[in-house]
Amino acid sequence: MLQDATFWVLISFLIFVGLVVYYKVPGMIAAALDKRAADIAHELDEARKLREEAQQVLASYQRKQRDAEKEAQAIVEQAREEAERLAVETKDNLAAHVERRTKLAEDKIAQAEAQALQEVRAVAADVAVAAARTIIEQKLDGARATQLLDKSIAEVKAKLH
Repeated sequence: MLQDATFWVLISFLIFVGLVVYYKVPGMIAAALDKRAADIAHELDEARKLREEAQQVLASYQRKQRDAEKEAQAIVEQAREEAERLAVETKDNLAAHVERRTKLAEDKIAQAEAQALQEVRAVAADVAVAAARTIIEQKLDGARATQLLDKSIAEVKAKLH
C-alpha cells in the first residue's frame, strides 16, 4: 500500500484539503465575493441616484425651455400687435395729411409712410429681439441657449420684415 501511487495521491489530497480548511480559504473566498457583491450593489445604487438626478435636471431644463418658448411667442405676438397698431395709427395720420396736400405732398407722404412703417418694424423687431434675448439668457445657459436664441432672432426678423 505504501508503494501504490493512488495512496500517496489520496494522502496528498487530504493534506491539501486539511491545509485549505486550516487556513480558512473558503471563508476568505466567501468574504471576497461578499465584498465584491457589496461594491457592485453600491455602484448600482450610485448609478441609480445619478440617473434620477439626471432625469430631474432634464425635466427641469425641458420645463424651462417650454416656458422660454411660450414667453418668446408672447413677445413676438405682442410685438406683432404693437407693429400693427402703430401701422394703423401711422396710416390714419398719413391719410389726413394726404387729403390736405397736393400731388407733390401725396408723394412725399407715401414715401414717409413707407419709411415710418419700416422703422416701426425695425424698432419692434429690435425690441422683441432684445427682450427675447434677455429672457432667454436669464432662463437658459450654454450652447442650448445660444442655439435657441439664434433661432428665435431669425424667426422674429423673418416675420417682421
